[in-house]
Amino acid sequence: MSATRRGCSFSILLIKPSHYDDDGYVIQWWRSSLPSNSLASVHAIALDCAERRVLGEDVEIRVQSIDETNTRVRPTRLLRELRRAGGQALIGLVGVQSNQYPRALDLARVFRTAGLPVVIGGFHVSGCLSMLKTRPPELQEALDAGISLFAGELEGRLDALLRDARNGQLQPIYNHLAELPDLAGTPTPYLPPDRVARTMGKRASFDAGRGCPYLCSFCTIINVQGHTSRHRSADDIERLIRANAADGTSNFFITDDNFARNRNWEAIFDRIIALRESGMQIQLVIQVDTQSYRIPGFIEKAGRAGVTRAFLGLENINPDALKAARKGQNKITDYRTMLQAWHGAGVLTYAGYILGFPTDTPATIRRDLEIIKRELPIDIMEFFILTPLPGSQDHQRLVEAGVPLDPDMNNYDTQHVTMDHPLMSRAEWQAIYREAWDIYYTDAHVATVLRRARAWGYDPKAMLGKLYAFHAPVVYERMHPLEGGLIRRKSRCDRRPGRPLEHPLFFYPKRVWEFVRTYSGAYAMHRRYRRILAEVMAEPDPLAYRDLATTPVTLGEEMTLELFNVTDAAQAFMRKRLEATRVH
Repeated sequence: MSATRRGCSFSILLIKPSHYDDDGYVIQWWRSSLPSNSLASVHAIALDCAERRVLGEDVEIRVQSIDETNTRVRPTRLLRELRRAGGQALIGLVGVQSNQYPRALDLARVFRTAGLPVVIGGFHVSGCLSMLKTRPPELQEALDAGISLFAGELEGRLDALLRDARNGQLQPIYNHLAELPDLAGTPTPYLPPDRVARTMGKRASFDAGRGCPYLCSFCTIINVQGHTSRHRSADDIERLIRANAADGTSNFFITDDNFARNRNWEAIFDRIIALRESGMQIQLVIQVDTQSYRIPGFIEKAGRAGVTRAFLGLENINPDALKAARKGQNKITDYRTMLQAWHGAGVLTYAGYILGFPTDTPATIRRDLEIIKRELPIDIMEFFILTPLPGSQDHQRLVEAGVPLDPDMNNYDTQHVTMDHPLMSRAEWQAIYREAWDIYYTDAHVATVLRRARAWGYDPKAMLGKLYAFHAPVVYERMHPLEGGLIRRKSRCDRRPGRPLEHPLFFYPKRVWEFVRTYSGAYAMHRRYRRILAEVMAEPDPLAYRDLATTPVTLGEEMTLELFNVTDAAQAFMRKRLEATRVH
C-alpha cells in the first residue's frame, strides 16, 4: 500500500527474531523448517486494523512481516524504507521465546535509537511477568532503553497499542495476562504467499485453540495461555484454509500445544473432512498428548481430515520422571497401543523425549533408548534437554530457591544445559544429548523403521526423507531439526554484539570450507541412507514384517517387556495398574 499524501501513512513492521548460534551468528536458512504462527497471528490482526483504518480514515496503515529464520533483517535498509513511507511506524518483535530474547533486544535497540517506538512481545516476556515475583534484568534492560513490553495475547488490543504509538505515548508495559481473549471470530492467522514460500514444503500454520488442562512443570503454555480451552470456530478454520488455498497453500501445521484438548476438535475436523471431500488437497500436522487415542473417533477423524504427522509428548519411559514433571497423563502402559493406533490411521508418529530428569544418567538414557527402539513403534524421535524455561513452574521454583542458572537467555533453546544435575556433570549431560541422536538413528534402526513403514503402508521413501531430516541437522549443522532448514545462510555482519567482526579474508574462506565440509558430509549420509532404503526395498513380502514393537498388544506382555520391568518405578507402576484392573 502507498499513502495518498505525505504524512498519511503509518507503518507496522513485525519481526520474528531468530537467535544466535554458538559462534554468535544469527541462525538463518534459505528455507526455514517451520512457519511462525505468532507472526501469522499478529500479521492478520495488523491487516484487520489496516482494513478498519483504526488510526483514522485519512491514515493508511502499511504492514510488513519478516521471519528472521529465513530472511535477513537489515535495520539500516528498513529504516530508510520507513522514512520514505512517511516515518511514522511501530516496530514489533513478535513471538519472542527465551532463546530469541537477546537477538530481539539487540534489534530493538537499533530501531529505538533511531527514534521509533518498539515493543517486544512473546513467551519470554509473558512467562516472566506471569511467574516471577521480581522483574528479571533482561526485561529491565529493555525498559531502560525505552523499549515497551507486551504480555498476553494481542487479539482486541492492537488498536489501542497503535494509537499510543502514533501519539508517542507507548506505555512501558502492557500486561493482559489476566484477560485471555475469546478466539471465535477474531482474525485468523495469515502470512502472504511470498512469506510462506520461504518455508520448506510451503507450509502455513494456525492455532485452532489455546490453553491446556495439564500441569506439566516444564511447560510455559499453561502459565501464559491458561488451562481453559479457547478455540476458533469451524467457520474460522474454513475461512483460513480457503484464504490460504487461494494463495496456493494447502499444507498446515496446527500449532495448538495439544489439539486433542481443543473442545472444538471434532467440529473442526468435520469441516476439514468436508473440504477434502469437496476436492481440496489438505494436509495437516498436529500436536497431541499420549491419551488422545482414547478419545472416541479422534484418530479416525484425524486420518480423514488429512493429518499426516502427529507430534506426541512421550517425554520419558520412567514413571518416576513423569511423576516428578507432573506429567501424570502419560502412562507407559498406553504407549504401544497409542502408537499402533496412529499407524492404523496412516499417520506418522513423532515422539518428543526429554533428557535430564533427576534420575537420568548417561547409562540409563542409553539403556532406555535401546528399549524404545525394540519395544515401541515410534517413527521419528526428537530429543530435548530438560530446561527451566522462564514461564514454567520449574523455572519459578529454581529462581525462588536461588539455584544458579545460566544467565544467557540465548542458551534456553532446550539444546544447551542451563543448570546443574544431581547425577551428571554439565559436560556429561550435554554429551549424552548429542549421543542420543546417534543412538536412535543408527543404520540398523533406520532400516527397522523403514521395514515397519512398508508393513503399515507408509511410503518408505517419504519415511527416509523424514529420518534424514531429523538426523543430519544435528550431525552437520549442530542444530535441532525443528530449528533447522535448507541451506544455512550466515552473514559476516550479523554477529552478536561483543563478538569480534571477522575480517573478510578470514571469514569467507572459512565459510566456504564450512559449507563444503557440512554438505559433503550431509550428502554422504544421504547416500548411505539411500543404500539402506534399497536393501529394505529389495526384501520380499513387506507386509509380513513383524518385530516386537509392531506385535499387537497382548495380555501378559507386562511380564516380559523391558519397558515394564527395567526399573523399580516401572514395576511399581505395573503392580498398581494390575491391582486396579483386578478391582474393576
